[in-house]
Amino acid sequence: QLQASGGGLVQAGGSLRLSCAASGRLYSSYVMGWFRQAPGKEHEFVAAVRWGTGAAYYAETVKGRFSISRDKAENTVYLQMNTLKPEDTAVYYCAARWTSGYSDRAGYRYWGQGTQVTVSS
Repeated sequence: QLQASGGGLVQAGGSLRLSCAASGRLYSSYVMGWFRQAPGKEHEFVAAVRWGTGAAYYAETVKGRFSISRDKAENTVYLQMNTLKPEDTAVYYCAARWTSGYSDRAGYRYWGQGTQVTVSS
């Protein structure tokens, strides 16, 4: 089970940190990802991290502004979001997979409930 938290309302240029706590064991082969869905739009890949190595991957739209990390002791994945823009407004979901790849939504098997991020201009 994945529990996402940390969303909220922030002004453009501000920062938020999202957390995704896993209740079960995460194996080194797992990839933990963040997706977002804005109203009327499809799910969009945001970032992913390999649980074992910590290798991180980002969508071009967030590269340089967002940072994904994992804390093995806490069994938690974080998404640090800086320099937020109104277009970052969406519901953010964390997810887990163990198949190859990292950006395709279909490969993720476990999903959290989502947390709302709203960026005002």
